[in-house]
Amino acid sequence: MTHAQVPESLFHENVHAAARGMLWHGIAMVVLGIAALVFPMISTVVTTLMVGWMLLFFGGITLFGSFSIQGTGPFFGALLVALLSLASGVFLLVNPLAGAVALTLMVAGLFSLQGAFEISFAFAMRPQEGWVTMLISGIISGFVAVWIVATWPAISAVLLGILIGANFASTGIAYIFLSRTLRHVA
Repeated sequence: MTHAQVPESLFHENVHAAARGMLWHGIAMVVLGIAALVFPMISTVVTTLMVGWMLLFFGGITLFGSFSIQGTGPFFGALLVALLSLASGVFLLVNPLAGAVALTLMVAGLFSLQGAFEISFAFAMRPQEGWVTMLISGIISGFVAVWIVATWPAISAVLLGILIGANFASTGIAYIFLSRTLRHVA
């Protein structure tokens, strides 16, 4: 079925309108992916430290907010979440390599979700040209998630950086191809 025979939905029109933004998004993802692949240990430590700071800030905000919650149960629930977030953040900031082991397993879950999203996005795009590249990216994300679980924790110090780099690069390439296809079809 050619593009001229495919009825345009609002979704497809919005995707066409976003083609230029997808191109720049894809280029940025490829550049970040290459940088992470070239420096995997640094990428792993930076990722761990960034997550540590985010947990620390989240824990602080939640701790402050917990004192405005009415009721004993909700107050202690929010307080517990805040204290666990603060402790996790401090742990990651003080022990980034040990934290990378745990984060590597969490990334497996994230890549699983990303793969599922990209596969469903690809099927929503179908029969639009370019949908296959997004499908391939989703399948790669799924395989990467399985690979993480299979090799965990042996090489967590560099694996996180390598996997993030590969994922960023494959996602960037998919967005570049999709944007190029959409610009040629339009």
